[in-house]
Amino acid sequence: MSKPADQPPPSDMEVDAAAEEKPLVRFSINVLELMREAQMQHGLRHGDYTRYRFLHIVFYMAERAWSHAMEKKTAGPNAQQRIYMLGRFRKAVKWATLFSHLCSLKGDSRTSLEAEAYASYMKGTLLFEQEKNIEAAMTNFKNTRAVYEELGKYGSIENQLLCRQRIEEVEPMIGFCSRKLGGSALQAHELLDLEKEGPAYDLFKAKIEAVLSETRSQQAASMTEFSWLGRRFPITNAKTRVSILKAQQLEKDLNGANTESVPADKKLGIFDKIFSAYHDARSCIRNDLASAGNAENIRDELNGLDKAVSAVLGFRTIERNQLLVSIAKSKFTKHRDEKNEKITKPEELVRLYDLLIQNTTDLTDLISSGRDKNKEENTFIQEYELKSLAFRAERCFYLAKSYSSAGKRAEAYALFCHARSITDSALQQLTNSPDKALVQDLKALSDSCRSNSFIEHATGIMEEENVPERLSKGVSTLSLGERKEAFLLDMLESYESALGESNTKTPCHIARFPPPFQSVPCNPIVLDMAYNAIEFPNIENRMKKEKKGLLSRFWG
Repeated sequence: MSKPADQPPPSDMEVDAAAEEKPLVRFSINVLELMREAQMQHGLRHGDYTRYRFLHIVFYMAERAWSHAMEKKTAGPNAQQRIYMLGRFRKAVKWATLFSHLCSLKGDSRTSLEAEAYASYMKGTLLFEQEKNIEAAMTNFKNTRAVYEELGKYGSIENQLLCRQRIEEVEPMIGFCSRKLGGSALQAHELLDLEKEGPAYDLFKAKIEAVLSETRSQQAASMTEFSWLGRRFPITNAKTRVSILKAQQLEKDLNGANTESVPADKKLGIFDKIFSAYHDARSCIRNDLASAGNAENIRDELNGLDKAVSAVLGFRTIERNQLLVSIAKSKFTKHRDEKNEKITKPEELVRLYDLLIQNTTDLTDLISSGRDKNKEENTFIQEYELKSLAFRAERCFYLAKSYSSAGKRAEAYALFCHARSITDSALQQLTNSPDKALVQDLKALSDSCRSNSFIEHATGIMEEENVPERLSKGVSTLSLGERKEAFLLDMLESYESALGESNTKTPCHIARFPPPFQSVPCNPIVLDMAYNAIEFPNIENRMKKEKKGLLSRFWG
């Protein structure tokens, strides 16, 4: 048996080639600290060099080969890199098998069992990637799951959680192998279920997507036309067919029987994928339009298909925004939800209903743009005009809520009454409508408008009754002197509020700004009052007299 510690070091050329692959990556390792920690934790604290030399080194060699293969896997390898990736997986299987053998000889029963599960997982991963013996891959994954199920029943809580996590990573791989062997097609929502974190999920996300793309391509070969509101539009472009088929499969998952149990965030994720698929289809259609030239027949067909796809895109946009409204309404009546998020303000619902009104207007305008409309199109337009009316009533209701929260009773009362009138008008037009859910929602909205209008009316009357009392209180505090406003910094010793009333938008009085002028003492002014009263002595005799010459005397 060869010893892994005696492997020859790589040559300088190999080191240089490895360094040239990723010249920008720089790793920082505290070598001495890492060496000391590894030696103390793995045997050398008690002088057990055998334990340090074999088991841990072999295990890390397997992990090293596996991580290198996963790096190539996530980077999307080409044919040559795939061969290299499979070689690294084989190396990982080799080291994992050796590790399992050594643990069976030197380790206790639990260590041996865990090492066996680790080796089975590595073998299953290699067979899974090779796609040659899926049955053997599934057998290895099942062995791994069985071991971790047993180990998860014992030990500490942390160990049980680790085993549970490993089982959750292996389960989708077993399911994929089972479907591969049974020949059943994968559904699109199963791909969404695999979007989790963990190396095991990274292993076959690309494979799942490739299988789905292959399945869609096979199904798209038989898809020759697209139906919408009683009209059929031929599809000649293969990419357009695949994109539309992908969107339709996602729509089936969104409107299936078990959608009630699907969380809202996952539904929003499905909507995003639907929009992406339809946008791809519309892009292909418009590329075909650009290359169609002057062939009127083909251009008419492509224009009709583009209009139909755009209409479906608008229809799904309305459904998504309605989902956002339901999420916002669920948080509207709560003070605080479980995840400590902020409550929904009525202004946010007003904005969402603005979007819905715009969406319905755009959709009805798009469908009405045709010259000859059939019965299905006319029915659809009438239905969404009534929905637009219902959205207007909801918007008016939450706009009234916004005014109510600001203390504007008259405006809120008027808006509640207007929302009720719009709701009653919509209910009269929906008398024979098959959409019972919309009728029930509008009846509940009408009742809410009626009760809220009564509340606003009563609250406004109560506030008006308190006006004389507030007025007399205000008059009693009037004075002819200068009015002084109370600021927080001026009354720190008293417990008086510096805030305005809760239903008004008066500013808070914290401190005066700019600060008022304050009187300060000025410098003294000195006046010399005795100067004019003093008589100074004559000092002319002390002054030096100027001497004159002969000529100056003569001329005088």
